[in-house]
Amino acid sequence: MPFSLAAFPPVAQGGLIPPYAEELLRSYGMLVGRVAAFVLALLLVWSLGRLLVVPLVGRLVRERGFDATVQSLSTDVTHALVFVLALALAFTVAGFGSVIAAFGTVAGALSLALGFAAQDLLSNFVAGVFILKDEPFEVGDWVEWNERAGRVEDIDLRVSRIRTFDNERVTVPNSELAGNAVTNPVAYDTLRQRVTFGIGYDEDVSRVRAVVLEEAAKNDDILTDPEPTVIVTELGDAAVELEARFWIADPSRANFEATRSDFVQSVKERLGGEAIEVA
Repeated sequence: MPFSLAAFPPVAQGGLIPPYAEELLRSYGMLVGRVAAFVLALLLVWSLGRLLVVPLVGRLVRERGFDATVQSLSTDVTHALVFVLALALAFTVAGFGSVIAAFGTVAGALSLALGFAAQDLLSNFVAGVFILKDEPFEVGDWVEWNERAGRVEDIDLRVSRIRTFDNERVTVPNSELAGNAVTNPVAYDTLRQRVTFGIGYDEDVSRVRAVVLEEAAKNDDILTDPEPTVIVTELGDAAVELEARFWIADPSRANFEATRSDFVQSVKERLGGEAIEVA
């Protein structure tokens, strides 16, 4: 069979590269350029964000007095946001607009679905941030909420763990603590206590008041400043209702109960010894 050049495709403008090879090089050359632009833009924005934005956010959070847990969380979230922003800008600079559009659509749908599925989780998370920031109570405090009471063992971003005075652990969602009134009896250095009791109508109120105040003065755990008081609160059907008010220092649960018990017992024994009728 005779040799013929017709079996080979014509070369482009007398060159040595066939047209389909030139087209291939142009296509891949453009792709390589876009990839290079994408990588450079991603590295540039990501580096600037880590060097400028992340430290700035961390400083602002520290200056506002947020807890170390919130500071760490804010740094992690800022890192993630900077990376997402760098990724989006890199796709845009490289000319991959269709990728950004598709990514935005998918991200929007996922955000909507996750928002509905994690409403309680997000609510507890936000409440945890505010608890750590506002510090209505701290680890070790004795708190009361929704007719329950206990000592705070741990405060997390989603839940707080509280040990009841019956030695039970209660895991409370932070939204419950942030959305309801929480009493913190140990927030201050002193705590006022009230003890109510009744006496017969034939008894001398002034004498009873003097006896109760004497017993309060004998108790070393009851403060003299502010001084204890005894007031008449009600005239009942069968008794005159009195209320003794006194203050204690270092108001932990143990101190409060022990002081109150000792005071009530001493008052009862003294009134009995004075032949005063307790109704």
